[in-house]
Amino acid sequence: MAATADTRTHFVVETLSVVPGTRVTLAGWVQRRRDLGSVVFLDLRDRTGILQLVCDVSRGTAEEAMKAADAARNEYVVVVTGTVVTREEKSVNPKLETGQIELLVTELTLVNRAKNPPFYIEDDIDVDEQVRLKYRYLDLRRPEMQRMMRLRHEVFQAFRNFLHGEDFLEVETPILTRSTPEGARDYIVPSRLQHGAFYALPQSPQIFKQLLMVAGYERYYQIARCFRDEDLRADRQPEFTQLDIETSFLSMDALLSLMERMFASVFSTVLGVSLELPFQRLTYEEAMDRYGSDKPDLRFDLPLVSLNDVVAKSSLPAFQTALAEGGAVKALVLPGCAHYSRKQLDDLAKYAMSYGLKGLATLQLGADGMKSSLGKWMSEDELKRMAEVSNAHLGDLVLIGAGPKKVVRQAMGALRLHAASLLGLVDSTAFRFLWIVDFPLFSLDEETKQYVAEHHPFTMPRLEDLELLETNPGAVRAQAYDLVLNGFELSSGSMRIYRRDIQERMFAALGFTPEEAKAQFGFLLDAFEYGTPPHGGIAFGLDRLVMLMGGGKSLRDCVAFPKTASATDLMMDAPAAVAKSQLDFLGIQVAERSKS
Repeated sequence: MAATADTRTHFVVETLSVVPGTRVTLAGWVQRRRDLGSVVFLDLRDRTGILQLVCDVSRGTAEEAMKAADAARNEYVVVVTGTVVTREEKSVNPKLETGQIELLVTELTLVNRAKNPPFYIEDDIDVDEQVRLKYRYLDLRRPEMQRMMRLRHEVFQAFRNFLHGEDFLEVETPILTRSTPEGARDYIVPSRLQHGAFYALPQSPQIFKQLLMVAGYERYYQIARCFRDEDLRADRQPEFTQLDIETSFLSMDALLSLMERMFASVFSTVLGVSLELPFQRLTYEEAMDRYGSDKPDLRFDLPLVSLNDVVAKSSLPAFQTALAEGGAVKALVLPGCAHYSRKQLDDLAKYAMSYGLKGLATLQLGADGMKSSLGKWMSEDELKRMAEVSNAHLGDLVLIGAGPKKVVRQAMGALRLHAASLLGLVDSTAFRFLWIVDFPLFSLDEETKQYVAEHHPFTMPRLEDLELLETNPGAVRAQAYDLVLNGFELSSGSMRIYRRDIQERMFAALGFTPEEAKAQFGFLLDAFEYGTPPHGGIAFGLDRLVMLMGGGKSLRDCVAFPKTASATDLMMDAPAAVAKSQLDFLGIQVAERSKS
């Protein structure tokens, strides 16, 4: 009787642990077929790996099985029974995990045929990404995608196991909720029963998890689906998955320590990597001043150095203007690059100028002496002092940028990353975690000139800054913290406001009238009057974490069914128009967009 799918005894990878001579039944897809006439070789692929099948009548393959092997083509679904044997030494395939064994086939059944796929089902294929996304169910068959999806599963399980061991409760919060200001546009859903009213898909479970703290659950987590209608890039998707956590009665230090132990457990369990604890901490201001970014990559050094004091007496107009207007002069040292040609220096200047700098000064510490674009305005002693303060040595190149503080930080921070890539300074095997703390509570919207919450409006200010809430909001620091991994923001969190009076002051600072605050958040303000504990939490982007742990270059590498950069699902052809009758039923009329 021919083997069927329900008679499978092993997955491919499990054949590595069986004794040679063991009879097994496998099921999967034909990866490749090689016909040598009297012998047909098939590579069988399942979700665990690839194994070579040998179909040879002289070695026991049944005639019907041989006919099936002759008919088999790439991506045909087959069930096969045979004996696991050790390959001869000359035929060992070191490229396959199972390359030292093969299956001597006795029975083979074609379960289903397949059309010729639009691309080869193998890794490192050169195929347009849009084709991959249109045929995502085929792309997901590739071993690399299978590995990434398994890694994702293992990461999720490791987090769940740790949090269960720390007495956290997994609680689901609503997907259909109301629109609240959280920093991005909402996806909205019309209500059929309440005509003219709309739900919003959650940008995060923020308010619900705070209410769970009011309810006394103390330790909550959820692997939550979240939605943001914002412009996309390689590390963003319109719908994403985050690990959402909230705790009561824990200080910020205790919460961050708990999160560090959690990550150490996950990395050890899933990757066998030992993380160094505690994670490094920098204040927001320290990170911006030293690296030009609030998510610096610390897998390499290259700090930015302030030259404000060194150039204070320089006659160079760019330096004097920057300092007079409260700006900055920053240096970046590239080790061993004093030999750079004029073209190489010009390329670096163009890169920095693309981020807003007006120009880039240089100081080369070559074996034949110093050479600088600043020689006309600065003496040799001043240049030596500049090199000394920058911690530059013989053979190094010093790059200097001047201008408004924000522009200099942004441009020199980007140049730091660019230079590290050019010089091969990034250790791709390293995982460098960093906490950024003491964020500004507010940022100023350049267009409206209104203060907006840097994280969200439920973040507790530093208590010593509370008195500035009404008089100088821009100077108020938040009890907020971000976790950064290898230059990517992995999470944002904060200690929360848990007193009604402070929350009302926060809303007022953001421009809410008391009536507006009550209309949008009255339920939360009321809840704070029923014995709310001090609490705080954090949310980790799991898609991004899996991408970093698995060495992916895009979130689309680690999400089963992602969207394109225009938020389109090419496989399902979504979003799509719906019937006019559906819109009429909901009382919705689609307006024509202006062409201007």
